[in-house]
Formats: sequence, structure tokens, C-alpha cells
Amino acid sequence: MAKDKLKEINWLSDVEEHDYPAAESYLTILFSEARVAEMMARFRRTTIVRFKAKDIFRASQLSLLGVSNSHVDKDRDKILKGKSLSPLLLVRDEQNSKVIIADGYHRLCAIYACNEDAFIQCKII
Repeated sequence: MAKDKLKEINWLSDVEEHDYPAAESYLTILFSEARVAEMMARFRRTTIVRFKAKDIFRASQLSLLGVSNSHVDKDRDKILKGKSLSPLLLVRDEQNSKVIIADGYHRLCAIYACNEDAFIQCKII
């Protein structure tokens, strides 16, 4: 898909409920259960903000997954069909000067492949 053909990405008004346990599962690998419980409570209270896809990638220091990844491909199809995406869940890791993508990595990769300058809706704590 040509980047100039992507007009706008549609977003849900809030994070899908199933994304919270997914983020919690991932974060429990990195942090104590008590700290993750506090993070999850903060996520639920935090408002949605926007950052450019390319800036989230730079801050996360992660590699871009290719469109051949089945999850990225599924999210890309949602974008092309105009379906609304769930905002990402991000954690500021100030100690390591980066952002942790607690949930939404595949969505981010799909959006980036369409338009690296696209604004991503997310909750960041």
C-alpha cells in the first residue's frame, strides 16, 4: 500500500478490555506483580494521548516487524478496511531512557508500514 493512500486511521475511544490483561501478562515478566498491579490501575485512569508512529519506534528501540507477520497483516487489513484500532499501552522506562510497548506492538508495526508519520493514540504511564 502506498503511504500517500492512507488518509486516516480510525481509533476506538478507549483501549479494548482484552488489551489490559495482555499488557499485564507482558509487564509481569519485567516487573513485580505489585508494581504491575499499580501500573494497570494507572492505565485505566490515564487519558488518551497521541504520538507519531516513528517517534514511538525510536523511543521503544524495537525493530519493525514485517508485513509478513500474521498479526501485523491482520492489523493492516483492519486499517485498510477502516476498522477502528485499540490505542496502545506504553510505559516510560526512565531508567533505560526508552518506552516499553506493553500492548499494541503489532498495531504499531502495521501503522508504521502504512505511514510512519501517522499519529498513534495511546495511553502512556
